[in-house]
Amino acid sequence: MSHTTPAGVNPPRPTQGEPPAVREPAHVPVAHVVRGGVIEGVHHGSVVVLAADGSVEFRAGDIEAAFYPRSALKPVQAVGLLRAGLPPLDSESLALTAASHSGEERHLATARRILDAAGLTEGDLRNVPDLPYDPAVRDEWIRAGRGPSRLAQNCSGKHAAMLMTARARGWSLENYLDPGHPLQGEIASTVEELTGQGIARVTVDGCGAPLFAVSLHGLTRAVARIATAAPGTDEGRVAHAMREHPEMVSGSGRDVARLMRAVPGLLAKDGFEGVQIAALPDGRAVGVKIADGADRARMPVAAAALARCGIAPEILAGFDRTPVIGGGQEVGTLRAAGALAPFFAPSAGSVQPASSAQGEPGASSVA
Repeated sequence: MSHTTPAGVNPPRPTQGEPPAVREPAHVPVAHVVRGGVIEGVHHGSVVVLAADGSVEFRAGDIEAAFYPRSALKPVQAVGLLRAGLPPLDSESLALTAASHSGEERHLATARRILDAAGLTEGDLRNVPDLPYDPAVRDEWIRAGRGPSRLAQNCSGKHAAMLMTARARGWSLENYLDPGHPLQGEIASTVEELTGQGIARVTVDGCGAPLFAVSLHGLTRAVARIATAAPGTDEGRVAHAMREHPEMVSGSGRDVARLMRAVPGLLAKDGFEGVQIAALPDGRAVGVKIADGADRARMPVAAAALARCGIAPEILAGFDRTPVIGGGQEVGTLRAAGALAPFFAPSAGSVQPASSAQGEPGASSVA
């Protein structure tokens, strides 16, 4: 792995494999919502855990089917931007390049700083206008009489960096989101190199940028390669920025930022439709896809997967479950189920598995 690569030298690029198959994923139950000792809801999904040597240590569901990583792909896209010629950025700005930010003022100010450095303005952005992602920030924004803006949209850091790269390379700005644009071609090449597989499909993400279908296994392999990269490499620079500024990658109080602060050296990124990736500096990594896209199951399942990587339960406490509320009191819990469940002690109100059943509960403030 890139541990042995000299600092400042990008590691050999992985060999590209075949694209993953486009099919209906064979997801399995990965989380239970338990209320009053009865399984009220079941979330299906797929999970992969990689060992430090890159081998698959644990799998559940279908980790090889093509899927869209959504914003969990942003660390890979950030590496692609550096390879494409993104000019030097301070660590905060580079972290925002890989962000799904909350729309806090520091996020907006940093996006403006990237645009200013390139001689550009918010008017040059082509992402969709939106309100801030964080509910409290959004409410304050609305009270102030402010409407949707491109800068407030959670992907504005990535888009600002895309524009900055295009300007530095002398490429056209107006169509920088076109999949045929040279910038997007460079990013697609990086996606294939780091995942080790071809891209199965190309579509449009919520923000308007091209989105590439890979497998959950390939995505997790890519984040492991970023997490293990030597300092000074493009991958290493992205990893350092994200670890140093997790709140820039997400936002104050967001679960991904808290998880990165809680686990030394962890690199983590979430994505819409129930996607979560995380990787440790030694290459151990996890990938999670919740089939129904439910965000509430994403972190508890990811925490159970991280427990399989050897992360201590006390560190993962608070991430591994979400109370189920009834009448203002906790009456159950949402936690990981199936083969992931034994890595945590049973909680009050949990349902014990039958001999071959999918185990005990799994997570989100559920009312």
